[in-house]
Amino acid sequence: MLRISRFAILCALFAAAPALFADQVTLKNGDRLTGTIVKSDGKTLLLKTDFAGDVTLKFDSISAIKTDKELHISTSDKKTLVGPVSGSDGKLQVATKTGPVEVPAGNVALIRSDDEEAAYQKSLHPGLLHGWNGGANVGFSLARGNSETSNLALAINAVHPTLNDKTTIYLSSIYTNNDLATPTEVANLVQGGIRYDHNLTPLLFAFVSADFVSNALQDLDLRQLYAGGLGWHAIKSDNTMLDLSGGLDYTHETYSNGTLITPPTVPLTYTSYGVTNRFIALTFEEDFMHKFDKGTTVLTEKLNFLPDLSDTGQYQGTFLLGTVTKLGKWLGWQNQFSDIYVSNPPVGTKKNDLILTTGLNFSFTH
Repeated sequence: MLRISRFAILCALFAAAPALFADQVTLKNGDRLTGTIVKSDGKTLLLKTDFAGDVTLKFDSISAIKTDKELHISTSDKKTLVGPVSGSDGKLQVATKTGPVEVPAGNVALIRSDDEEAAYQKSLHPGLLHGWNGGANVGFSLARGNSETSNLALAINAVHPTLNDKTTIYLSSIYTNNDLATPTEVANLVQGGIRYDHNLTPLLFAFVSADFVSNALQDLDLRQLYAGGLGWHAIKSDNTMLDLSGGLDYTHETYSNGTLITPPTVPLTYTSYGVTNRFIALTFEEDFMHKFDKGTTVLTEKLNFLPDLSDTGQYQGTFLLGTVTKLGKWLGWQNQFSDIYVSNPPVGTKKNDLILTTGLNFSFTH
């Protein structure tokens, strides 16, 4: 009988062992949860449990907390405390190495586990070769028979975000060929650029950018745009982002819209008619992003407007609207619509170029 009792006690201890070494959270309604406290922003607390997965709790619904592992506590008065946490009735006690420190629950700004704190510290200084994320888009179509066309669309976008700044690099290309048309090259558009944003305050940021465009549809050999200015984070959350920015832009562009000719006096020497523009313009930009279905589908929209300061009434603009829907961990389906507008294109070309692309998206992180 005694052996059975000891065996039962040992079984009970082994069964209770996970709870003994787990963080415990007691709610005001009497419910008690065990797991690992991951993080808190002072409004909600994320608890990782073995059987229910990640559970998000309202911070003000918690009546008591007890942890065995260290937590990193940031208070509203800019203090940082590290140690196991216990407490109830609106007061937390952090067992720091120099002694216990009591903190009112209402003064807690952030709570991070060791892993979350390590990830946060790494995000402050990720290094130039680390912390990149983005994707590559590929779309292709081919037609034979009454028409002989081929279309290839490629795009690469990469973002390097840190706590205080963000670097963005992009490159896209669209090429369409029609063997039954004259000329056979129907579309040939290449765009690329780099942009750097730096936060001056939580809502205000400064930016510089360089963009390059070549567009055969408008006889544009090369457009170079160098811009800088200030922006405002109108909306900034995990699921929604809206940035508004404005500044100055310097544009240098070269059009080639004439046929090649051979001067009679200089055989085998060719020249072409063309136009070169240099001007300073204002730049206004609106950048929007929203995640649907917990990030399964991401909607992006961007509007850029550049009124010419040297020739009032002339302007350029670009509108982009796209979606990426996840099909797997790194595979998705992308759709993008773009409108490229120039108010004073060369003679014989149109002001608007409307482009719709669709295809596969390959995401990456580094």
